[in-house]
Amino acid sequence: MYEVDLSADPKELAAIEARKSREKERQSRFFNVRNRVMGVDVEALNSQVVERKLREVTEQSRDAAYGTNHMQYDLVAQMLEKEQAERTRWLAKKIQEFREQKQQLKNRREFDLRDPEGLRKEFPACLGDSDRHCGPASLQCFSGEDLDRATCLKMQQDQFRYSLERQLQEQQRARVDEKCADMLNDQLHLGMDMRATYLAKLEESCRMAMMSAVANVNKAQGPHQVAELAEWQRREHQREQEANLVDIQNQITSDLLTENPQVAQNPLAPHRVLPYCWKGMTPEQRAAIRKVQEVQRYEKEAQCQAEQALDAQWESQTMLSTQAAMELEQQERELCAEFRRGLGSFNQQLAKEQKAQQNYLNSIIYTNQPTTQYHLQFNTSSR
Repeated sequence: MYEVDLSADPKELAAIEARKSREKERQSRFFNVRNRVMGVDVEALNSQVVERKLREVTEQSRDAAYGTNHMQYDLVAQMLEKEQAERTRWLAKKIQEFREQKQQLKNRREFDLRDPEGLRKEFPACLGDSDRHCGPASLQCFSGEDLDRATCLKMQQDQFRYSLERQLQEQQRARVDEKCADMLNDQLHLGMDMRATYLAKLEESCRMAMMSAVANVNKAQGPHQVAELAEWQRREHQREQEANLVDIQNQITSDLLTENPQVAQNPLAPHRVLPYCWKGMTPEQRAAIRKVQEVQRYEKEAQCQAEQALDAQWESQTMLSTQAAMELEQQERELCAEFRRGLGSFNQQLAKEQKAQQNYLNSIIYTNQPTTQYHLQFNTSSR
């Protein structure tokens, strides 16, 4: 028979190639342990990368804004610190100028006692060879000698007189100010009194006008009504006098003038007092307070003694606990050392047994070792 060279079908070749490519892609997916076990979502990872970049840009812009604000705040703080330093420097300069002008050493009262030039200003002990104060031996210096004592005393007296006069002037000025204040207060009271008098006169004039009007009306009505009006006025005057007497008697016997301590008690809270009515504590209240204070002092002393005793007990207990802890630590160290020795011997015995077991497996059980060709026959297909 004749050999006929038939060409392959293109569709069949394309299908074969497609199957091979799909098999390679399948093997690449299956043999990649990371993708097969964990799985990777590329879209989610890309979105996370975009979000992270956007977040980084936002944080950078925010940090830049914070940095700008921080620089502005630093500039403001530096300006404030500089202003405060200038103000402090100016104040120190003013204080120093005041001290140099108003508080000089030579203006002090005790300057004559601490004058560094005092010895130079004093008179010499000897005025010359013909000084009658010197004796035959011509002694010129004695212990405790002070030739300028009279001048110093005079200067001190002058300073004392000047200080006293200044104090008197200040007292006179204070008295004058007090008199002026009293005079102004008196003028104020006088004005108030004059105003009250004027109002009283005005009220009296109004009352007299009303009474005259009533009298005129009564005269027009008849003599009988005039008599009744006079009797009514007399009774009113008598009642007013009686009311005034009762008011005076009540004022004299009132709790304000008699200083009744019961008035100062608060009706809503008996343990409190009314400040505007309270005249001070009674001797009984003072004695009760002192008694309570004495009791509190005794209780405080007893409490202090009890606390000292308790502290001593705690100290002794702490010492005993420390000693017991040290003994327990010593026992624990001994037990740990013994345990480590036992564990070391047990590990040595176990190592010997494992070594013997491994030698048995390598020499007797695992004699036929697999070759590389044996392992290459696996994972050749994805099916």
